[in-house]
Parts: sequence; structure tokens; C-alpha cells
Amino acid sequence: MDIIITIIYIVLFIIMMVFVFSIGMLRQYMPKREILLVLVVAFLIGCIGGAFFLEPIYEELPEVVSTIEKNMPNNQETLYLDLSSSIDTDQLREKLSGIEGFKSFDETSITIPMWTFNKFERGYFNERLGYIDSHYKNYNVSSDTLYIELEDNYTSTEALKTFSDWYKLVYGGSISYAQIKAVLVVDSSKLDDFEEALLEEGVVATKMEGPVQNSIDVTNSSMIPSWQFVLCCGGFGVIVALIGIYMDTVVPAYRRFDKFMKTKRKR
Repeated sequence: MDIIITIIYIVLFIIMMVFVFSIGMLRQYMPKREILLVLVVAFLIGCIGGAFFLEPIYEELPEVVSTIEKNMPNNQETLYLDLSSSIDTDQLREKLSGIEGFKSFDETSITIPMWTFNKFERGYFNERLGYIDSHYKNYNVSSDTLYIELEDNYTSTEALKTFSDWYKLVYGGSISYAQIKAVLVVDSSKLDDFEEALLEEGVVATKMEGPVQNSIDVTNSSMIPSWQFVLCCGGFGVIVALIGIYMDTVVPAYRRFDKFMKTKRKR
């Protein structure tokens, strides 16, 4: 939310509280039984003001906190990406590396959906995968999927090519789809630039770790639900009304107390 709009919303809520206070100040001109009605009205006005003016600001509190973390020096964010094999990962790497704040981009694994294996086929893939490419760091064969973990600095393009060549030689077909997992590390202060660049390629991080995300998670966990926040605003309206109702009693009492303390100090 724009800072000017935020200030306007806060000022409007304050104006509503001044109105509530003014209603409370009219207590001496109304019957005592009307005080309860004043408190109910104050609660409703507080809830309405909270829902329309303060709740939108409250909802953006995690974003405000994360902005502070983004501007802290040396902070880094780690983004976990799920990419389709239709994306040119080499071109994506080149694009991301050209953005200020880039730290690293590593393709960690590929997942290839297959048909439902029988016992023999599953055993065969388990045996052969280790010989197809020496850069396969680890692999796992499920009932219908191949999961291949890649060595550092080895790209999915190279891994898929070796597997595709072997698959075509053995089965005479081609692989139509694979999912690539990658890890992107960036400077926290430039996180928005990288998220925008990824969005242009149709990619959204499935998970994010780092100071910015941690601050968002901590803030979210400490925040109360919106409806409770609105009720708190209503309660605040009641408190303001009570101050207005008893102002003519509280102020003279405070003055007498202040005068007593000053007299006591002189002694």
C-alpha cells in the first residue's frame, strides 16, 4: 500500500475516534441509561473504522517487516524452483545471472514421468540408470517415475540429453516431459527483481528460505486473525468513548493529584 494512502487511512481512523470521544463528552447532556447506547455506538464505529482503514494496513504488516530485511546488507534468499523441461534452463540461467544481486543458480535434479512399471522393468531401470551417465549423483525408481539427482555444475540439459539418447537407442522413442528442480540464491535487496524476471518466464518459486521469508513467517505467526483485529479496534473505540464520558471527572482528579505531588516535593 502506498505510504500516502496509509497516512490517509490512519488520519481517517483518528477522526472517527475524535467523533467517538466527542459523543462521550456529551454524557452530561443525556440520561444515564443512554451511556450504554453510546458505548455500543463507539464499539460499532471502532469496528467499522478498523475494518475499512486499519485492517488493510495490518494485513500488509509482514510485507513492511520484510522490507526492512531486504535492506539489510549481506542478506541472501534461496528460491526453490520447479521448472518444466520446455523451459530453456541455459537461457534462464543467463538471464538471471545478468541481474544485479545474482549469487548462484544450480539445477539439482530431474523427474521423468514414465508408464507404470512391472517388477522386471523397475529392476531394469534401477540397474541401468547408474551406467547411463556418470554425473547422476543419485537416483530412485518409483512405480512410474524416475528421479535423478545431479552432480554440482551439471545441467539438466546435459542430463536429459544422455538419458534421451539411451532411451531412444533402447526403446526407439523419445521423452516428452520432465520436471527440473533448481535452486536460485540472490541478494535479498534484489529479490523483487528476480521474482519479476521469473514471473516473465512463467515461473513462481515453490519455496523460499532466508531472512526475508523468515521475517514474513514470524510476523504471520504472531498476528491475530483479521476478525479479532477488527474487534480490538471496536474495543479501542469503547475505551475512547469512556475517556470522553469521564473526562470531566478524570481531568480535575489528575490536576488535584499533580498539585498534591508538587506540594509534597516542595516540603
